[in-house]
Amino acid sequence: MGIQNAIAELITSLGQQVTRSKSDLDLHGRSESHFALSPPDAVVYPEDTAQVAEIMTICARHRCPVVGWGTGTSLEGQSQAFQGGVVVDFSRMNRILNIAAEDMTVTVQPGVTREALNEELRATGLFFPVDPGANASLGGMAATRASGTTAVRYGTMRDNVLALEVVSANGEVIRTGTAAPKSSAGYDLTGLFVGSEGTLGLITELTLRLQGTPEAISAAVCAFESVGDAVGAVIDTIQCGVPMARIELMDTESVRAVNAYAGMSLAEKPHLLLEFHGTDASVKEQAESFGMIAGDHGGSGFDWASRPEDRSALWTMRHNAYYAILAARPGARAIVTDICVPISKLATAIEETRADLERAGVQGPILGHVGDGNFHAILLVDETAPEEVARAKAASDRMVERALALGGTITGEHGVGIGKLGYMTQEHGGGWAMMGAIKAALDPDNILNPGKLVPPRN
Repeated sequence: MGIQNAIAELITSLGQQVTRSKSDLDLHGRSESHFALSPPDAVVYPEDTAQVAEIMTICARHRCPVVGWGTGTSLEGQSQAFQGGVVVDFSRMNRILNIAAEDMTVTVQPGVTREALNEELRATGLFFPVDPGANASLGGMAATRASGTTAVRYGTMRDNVLALEVVSANGEVIRTGTAAPKSSAGYDLTGLFVGSEGTLGLITELTLRLQGTPEAISAAVCAFESVGDAVGAVIDTIQCGVPMARIELMDTESVRAVNAYAGMSLAEKPHLLLEFHGTDASVKEQAESFGMIAGDHGGSGFDWASRPEDRSALWTMRHNAYYAILAARPGARAIVTDICVPISKLATAIEETRADLERAGVQGPILGHVGDGNFHAILLVDETAPEEVARAKAASDRMVERALALGGTITGEHGVGIGKLGYMTQEHGGGWAMMGAIKAALDPDNILNPGKLVPPRN
């Protein structure tokens, strides 16, 4: 009865900001990946921090599970209420609170999306650089320590969140960090909450680092005979100190899917997609340097794009690659997985994964952020064929084992949620138990996103 009592009290307190309609519950029970629909018992739409604190106070009193919700990508099931309870949807907390242009920082509520923020920043000559592809909410991006296509130059959310306001499991509002560029005052609580996937508190405000909009931007696409050749060009480019803003890989299967979906005519070979930022002179120099390096690795078919509309088309193609891959097998669901390895091991990891998928008979195009050793495999399966699903999941397991054997991590971007929970001991050993101890200290009743990220409670 704890959940039902909590919902009754929430309705008394927040009225129509609480919904139990089937359509709303189903919307908040889904994942963009392969996890089954898992609706919560209610959805609450807070409008300010005080209401979030009230929600947590009520739910703590009744020991009702609480799951934060941004835009709900949830590739590893992070936003799904597998144990029922209340989903807190932050879409109404979508205000940009302060733009400090001189300090190159901005303070926002968690429901602000990255595209909305950059639209608002356009007149300032600044932009927020982290680009996971999807138009994700900034609160969700912080909670999952998101990265994306620009991480090779500008870093991940870990590098771009300066301070947070967080509501704890008992409803207390705390602040972590400051707007100062650095601090040595105590534990890095901001870093603790960034990537905690809503298991330690609900983020209600973020102060973010901004970047100056480059004077010149140039993008390109280039074909290679093999993934090894493409990755070799990436490694040499990094070692030569060429400051790439983006460098993305699509394997042959991904290119084939994008051609069919978007009407492109790329050669059916592995491709790199690149972007350079700087002055007119520096961008030209960077592009020429990469061209020479790529030529040494058999790169061909260069197509440079300097006009904004051409660059936009190129990156729209890359960001829509997931949907292109889904369209390649109508009716299929995707087991979406990612790993990250040292850049020197990337070609080995991708080529071994590609060969493994072919041996297993699993359709799984590969694409990724090769500038920082991260790639994704989109494993397409017929959910009504258990043997096929089992083969795909076994291939995903082997991807993880391969990453760890090469000195990498089980996930560079998608996070843990529930989908990669079983791999955490392999990567962290006793460190995973320490994560559980932190969770138990900050959330003793285990109501914040229970069953995710940390060891299950006894």
